[in-house]
Amino acid sequence: MLKYFLMNVRATLISLTAIPISILITALVFKAFDLSINTMTLGGLAIAIGALVDDAVVGVENILRRLRENRQRDNPLPSLDVVVRASQEVRSGILYATVIIILVFLPLFWLSGIEGRLFTPLGIAFIVSILASLVTSITLTPVLAYYFLSGPQRHGDSFVVRHLKAGTTRLLNSAFKHQGALLAVVALGVAVAGIGAYWLPRAFLPPFNEGTILVTLQYNPGISLAESSRLGAIAERLIMTIPEVKSLGRRTGRAELDEHAEGVHNSEIDVDLARSKRSKEDVYGHIRAKLAVLPVSVSIGQPIAHRLDHMQSGVTAQIVLKIVGDDLDALRSLAEQMHARLQSVAGVVDLKVEKQVLIPQLKVTPDYERAALYGITPAALTEALETLSNGKVVSQIVEGVKRFDVVMRVADENRSTTGLQDLLVSTPQGFVPLRLLAKVEEGDGPNMVKRDNARRRIVVSANGDGKRDMAAIVADIRRVIADTQLPSGYSMTLHGTFEAQEEATFVIGILSLISVSLIFMVLYQRYQSAVLAGIILTVIPLALIGSVMALWIVGQALSVASMIGFITLAGIAARNGILKISHYINLALFEGEKFGPALVVRGTLERLTPVLMTALCAGLALVPLLFGAEEPGKEILHPVAVTIFGGLISSTLLDTLLTPVLFLKFGGKPLERILAMREVAPSAHAEPRAAEVF
Repeated sequence: MLKYFLMNVRATLISLTAIPISILITALVFKAFDLSINTMTLGGLAIAIGALVDDAVVGVENILRRLRENRQRDNPLPSLDVVVRASQEVRSGILYATVIIILVFLPLFWLSGIEGRLFTPLGIAFIVSILASLVTSITLTPVLAYYFLSGPQRHGDSFVVRHLKAGTTRLLNSAFKHQGALLAVVALGVAVAGIGAYWLPRAFLPPFNEGTILVTLQYNPGISLAESSRLGAIAERLIMTIPEVKSLGRRTGRAELDEHAEGVHNSEIDVDLARSKRSKEDVYGHIRAKLAVLPVSVSIGQPIAHRLDHMQSGVTAQIVLKIVGDDLDALRSLAEQMHARLQSVAGVVDLKVEKQVLIPQLKVTPDYERAALYGITPAALTEALETLSNGKVVSQIVEGVKRFDVVMRVADENRSTTGLQDLLVSTPQGFVPLRLLAKVEEGDGPNMVKRDNARRRIVVSANGDGKRDMAAIVADIRRVIADTQLPSGYSMTLHGTFEAQEEATFVIGILSLISVSLIFMVLYQRYQSAVLAGIILTVIPLALIGSVMALWIVGQALSVASMIGFITLAGIAARNGILKISHYINLALFEGEKFGPALVVRGTLERLTPVLMTALCAGLALVPLLFGAEEPGKEILHPVAVTIFGGLISSTLLDTLLTPVLFLKFGGKPLERILAMREVAPSAHAEPRAAEVF
């Protein structure tokens, strides 16, 4: 693609050398600072691939153009001088563009939680590779250009560039005559894009496609292991009738020492799915319909997604309503009330109340007076009961390198009311039946008591159906909560991944404003003009138009990933404005061009090739990430690529007209001020030095 613009194989190869060299430097930096190479750092490099050649392309194109102009002069300058001056001419713009790209990435490093862990490595990889590209473009690229481009070269532009310049000239002349209409259309487009962004669905992270789903079945606590296993086997057979299911495995209950211990009333079925034309949401719905015949609460998710949900709220569900209070009966009543009310919220599935229920129990109440008669304290009596019921390790069996504990405990047939009453307990007076020391009776009690911040709580959990916007579902649930009257001393809080999405959106928004302010300060320091800095920053809203349109077209939600894509895009798009404005100023300073349409047209046409080449390189590098959005590993990077690709199209096309029009309309006085400053402090050199070139 570069060859069609440069019409020079050597120039194309020189530009492309920036990619492997920048990646190599990035790898060396990672090695030096002990940073790991992972999926997200590779994603950062994948996004940066197109941008790595930008600096080299701008430099090579300018060197090639200046060498052609030099050959047409009556007294050509030495090739080395031309290459050095051509490289210096764009060096300032390249440097400031790189600084701006670094500034727009600052919000990434202030993200906390899961989003910070995910996207900070991406930002590090992108920034390091861009800095490596900058170093390559100002050191190696000019040297290669001098050695391989100094000889006779083809004169004139390529067929593609000639037609593009001719079309751009006609568009610019028309835009100069209808400046008000152009500005109105652009403002309308930005406003529509802003409204479109507001109405985009919201999500914390793009939905994963792990290829495996986790179906959680919960029966009423107290169910026997045999019955739970029997119902689990029925559920397996029902799930296996679904065409997309390849295989499955089930575990019922979890051991007491497990990090996520569960009773035998809880079963988890790992289901391996094959690809099909049906959406993931349709397959989930089919599984729920099949399991609806069983007396069970069903929750469907994915292993990694479940872990992320658990990290956010402590519960493996997307939406978690925690009810906090003191009385367990009141908590269960409120939970059932909220369960009934939330059933009317559209898009809510897998709605269930945490299994905190009353189950049959054997209660042993010590008789303190009788225990004292036999010389045993209540604490010693409780310890003896615990030892007999839970068991005690009394020895070990050794078989080679294997060791097995020998545990003594009460036999299962003696774990009834009568059996416990007749249980002999050791006392200083001898062995005494438990009935003489305590009251043993049947009753009921909670199967478990859970607390948050030392207060009892119960959870009502649910998932989204994947079709309705999660933000809309949460808004409806919040309205239900607001309309619910709670007894004194009780409260409800809503948790889930949407909290992280809202927090990340707020943080990114605030820090983006700070980044834009810093960018404005950098541009103002360079151009000494708020007007010129503002003209360059207008490119960023132009990128919003294409980004929002692209997200709507592909059906992506506004997630943290897409916001990171827009951050990346803002830095890439601002580069074009810097290159154009700097070239306009250089034409007036060093080539005697007078401010007016002729200067703007010439500057735009001379920067047309590098601007289009950099945009094309960045866009083409994203193509592999634009397709196969549901393939495992691409879910997070796909929205980033879509956002950047769409924004590149709109910003590149619209900026071709908008920046020239804005400079012609508002750039006269800033340019006069720069020229006046130049006359007050004239250079001692006939040709511009690097520090003098904009």
